[in-house]
Amino acid sequence: MRPTGKLHLGHLVGALENWVALQNEYQNYHLIADYHALTTNLDTAHIQQNSTDMLIDWLAAGLDPERSPMFRQSQIKEHTELHLIFSMLITAARLERNPAVKEQVRDLHIENVSYGHLGYPVLQAADILLYRGDLVPVGEDQVPHVEITREIARRFNLQYGKVFPEPEAKLTKFARLPGLDGPDRKMSKSTGNTILLADSTDEISRKMRSAVTDPKKVRKNDPGRPEVCLVFTYHQKFNSQEQDEIAANCRIGALGCVECKTRIASAIAHQLEPVREKRAYYESHPAKVQEVLIDGEKRARARAQETMGDVRTAMAIG
Repeated sequence: MRPTGKLHLGHLVGALENWVALQNEYQNYHLIADYHALTTNLDTAHIQQNSTDMLIDWLAAGLDPERSPMFRQSQIKEHTELHLIFSMLITAARLERNPAVKEQVRDLHIENVSYGHLGYPVLQAADILLYRGDLVPVGEDQVPHVEITREIARRFNLQYGKVFPEPEAKLTKFARLPGLDGPDRKMSKSTGNTILLADSTDEISRKMRSAVTDPKKVRKNDPGRPEVCLVFTYHQKFNSQEQDEIAANCRIGALGCVECKTRIASAIAHQLEPVREKRAYYESHPAKVQEVLIDGEKRARARAQETMGDVRTAMAIG
């Protein structure tokens, strides 16, 4: 993840829950992509604090540093070396066809795409393959990047010999949680439509009151259409035990939008309570957070150096 600071429900649903579950099955590496942050914002003044805030949310959500090394991309210099090599194995035309980059340029209203921004999927390929990643847990919007990674791995292996696996994408059922401003809008801090993992119960309730609902359900007793309602999407994820009752009462006009929002806000706050408690612990123990980084970077660096040794041997260079 790029270090943008405190994380929101979209991160929890689209990535963190999956990452936590995968700890029981795989050796995981979790990278704070601080180099990637430069692709859309050259201001580095807040990267350190944003990285810390994000790492705290990772730990609060249940990532275990004993099993899953967590580290900053900029502290493992092999990322830049492998990125340079990989950049020779893909054309600019292929990168320009990447729909994920096109979407980001559109959403962020970027007029002139930098060389680094166009090529960030190549750096992402280095991030994955440096650790011989064979499974990449991602949201649906990142699948094109994994495909580029597969192409680069294939090209390197054909050119120099087998070094890298061709990784697969692993999607979650709720790979993309919509934002509070509509079912077709991705939850994103840049658009201000998020609920943060650190938000208090009152903040969650306040934000949920602004959530978009079925435009045809104007009054409480009007019949609603839960299948098009953003708030019902949240019920499906965070209040599944009541979703059938809520859908039925919405359709017959027995449940108003205000009560519906109150119930989901309460359910979300309840689920986030243990996350907020762990977050408060790590915020009050900054030395422990630093220890997680130092240990994770030591372990990641050892793996990265091993991979680059194999790369240099295969290429007979460096």
